[in-house]
Amino acid sequence: MDKKRSFGRMIGDFFAGKGFYVVLFLCVAIIGVSAWILLSSPARVKTPDENLGAVYSPNLPAQEASVPQEEALAVTPDINELAEQPVVRPKEEAAEPKVSPEAKEPGKTESKTESKPKSTSPEDNAENERKTSSTSLTFVWPVIGDIQGVYAVSELVYNKTLGDWRAHPGIDISAPLGAKVYAAADGTVTDVYTDDMMGTVVVIEHAGGLVSRYCNLASVPVVKVGDRVAQNAVIGSVGDTALGESSEASHL
Repeated sequence: MDKKRSFGRMIGDFFAGKGFYVVLFLCVAIIGVSAWILLSSPARVKTPDENLGAVYSPNLPAQEASVPQEEALAVTPDINELAEQPVVRPKEEAAEPKVSPEAKEPGKTESKTESKPKSTSPEDNAENERKTSSTSLTFVWPVIGDIQGVYAVSELVYNKTLGDWRAHPGIDISAPLGAKVYAAADGTVTDVYTDDMMGTVVVIEHAGGLVSRYCNLASVPVVKVGDRVAQNAVIGSVGDTALGESSEASHL
């Protein structure tokens, strides 16, 4: 008992004296060495496998709780990294020019034929002018009267004077003997003659190539060849010179 007390007293005296400072120094030294070891050793970063392996679901079997290494390594890249990556697009194929079968054969070239305007002759120009003028041409009655004989070339009509059936290429307009005859339209006198059947005849050519013939006139008309006559101009008078229709009533 005395030895134990003396040992405890010695320890108490040690801590009461300089021993306290010695122990305090040792503790500070141990703490400093431990801090130096922790700071000098490299930090270990956990891999994705270790992070994923720490996840555990009590409701799933142990096999399902573990994530395969290949799936764990599949990390979604950053959006900025995707934006920086260039987008590679396939080159558009150049449209193949269409070639006609004739042009594909060697030695043949595709030729274009330009349509040339048709040249018109003076006769064609005159004909066109006549057609244009005839569309605007108007006629008036050469005498005032009723139609006595109709125009008939596709069928035959009876002729009282000759007593037969024949074509009648004209219009008979009833008019008294000596009645004035007028030009049906503007034109030029192209002929004045005497016909055995139709008597004294005056021919006037109008615009568009149209021609009017005035038959059974008095023996001496008032116009001659080459005269320019206006519409309603007097060219003669009704006569009785048409021997082929002498049995008919007086008419032009």
